[in-house]
Amino acid sequence: MFRNLFRKILYIYRYIVFKVKTFGIKTDNKTIIFACFGGKSYTCSPKAIYEYMLSDDKYNDYTFIWSFKNPEDHEFLEKNKNTKVVKQGSVEYLKYLAKAKYWIFNYKIPEHIYPKKDQVFLQCWHGTPLKRLGCDLIHFDNVLNTMEGMKKRYKIEAKKFSYFISPSKFATEKFSSAWNLKEIGKENIMLEKGYPRNDFLFNYTDEDVIKIKKELGIENMDKKIILYAPTYRSNQHEDGVGYTYKEEVDFERFQKELQDDYIILFRPHYFVANSFDFEKYKGFVYNVADVDDINKLYIISDILITDYSSVFFDYANLKRPIIFHMYDLEHYRDESNGFYLDVEKELPGKITRTDDELLEEIKEITTSFKYNEKYKAFNEKYNYLDDGQASKRVVEEVIKI
Repeated sequence: MFRNLFRKILYIYRYIVFKVKTFGIKTDNKTIIFACFGGKSYTCSPKAIYEYMLSDDKYNDYTFIWSFKNPEDHEFLEKNKNTKVVKQGSVEYLKYLAKAKYWIFNYKIPEHIYPKKDQVFLQCWHGTPLKRLGCDLIHFDNVLNTMEGMKKRYKIEAKKFSYFISPSKFATEKFSSAWNLKEIGKENIMLEKGYPRNDFLFNYTDEDVIKIKKELGIENMDKKIILYAPTYRSNQHEDGVGYTYKEEVDFERFQKELQDDYIILFRPHYFVANSFDFEKYKGFVYNVADVDDINKLYIISDILITDYSSVFFDYANLKRPIIFHMYDLEHYRDESNGFYLDVEKELPGKITRTDDELLEEIKEITTSFKYNEKYKAFNEKYNYLDDGQASKRVVEEVIKI
């Protein structure tokens, strides 16, 4: 009761502050504000949409605002035409929220922030869901929240949306259910146009690949590159530290057996406060946790190893080998309320449970991989709209000139 009362008071206070600081600011039809993952990075569909608009002369007189927690790390964007970078949460940020006709975000925004009636909120989200979301959760084990409270917050969020991007019929159904859009009469806001974030996977060049490898300090261009991108585990949490990575892969053994032919790009989930010792595996394991745009890692990788992260949906567009290292499949599936698809029937790659199986599959898949019927069926169900033109389709639907 005390927690709920405190939250309500805090919400009212923040809502009043937001309204006071933005009072009287009129909406500018040619101002757009972008943000990804709460201002953490420059990536995903907001980035793709922004860069598409920069390339089209029709939007030469538009103003683009980017919001970041650390704006100094992204000042390079201000070299682009009509672009301004602001600090997330600042008064300047709040004023641009009030001014911008279009909000283009890929995450749930704070509860106290609401668009005005004449503003357009495009929810891009950040991937096709494997794990159940929002109102689809079966149980909600969180000491700070209840199932009822969580569903209420999803409903509050959904009422703010003008559009919601979807890459497929499957995703449309799951997003609509997770935010319970039918109950609030918003089931028609879905934009089933493909994922703008995946346009780059169809439009990149060989020069992009070489450039990215050099940026990462990869000197041997002939070695095979493995992208290892596991998700975080809610049971791997330390007080005062946050989410950590429990080493479930024997990197020391992998280095001995693979380092002559492979290197590993290790990318933990962005929730993870990583304490991994990269120095120990220097030259074999590269830290790519701070690379904003994972597309850069996709296009230079020969193999993806993941578990329950939704990265595999996007990577499958490249029709390259994927290995699913699910050493704790039953436990994770039960802990995360289950999956939206049958992983053992549908995944476009082998599921491994042990280091022995994983090593064997890496060596096998390098020489024997084929884009088979199962992989093809996966893309036809989940990625059939991705073709390098999704940004164009979304912008033409949303931005009214």
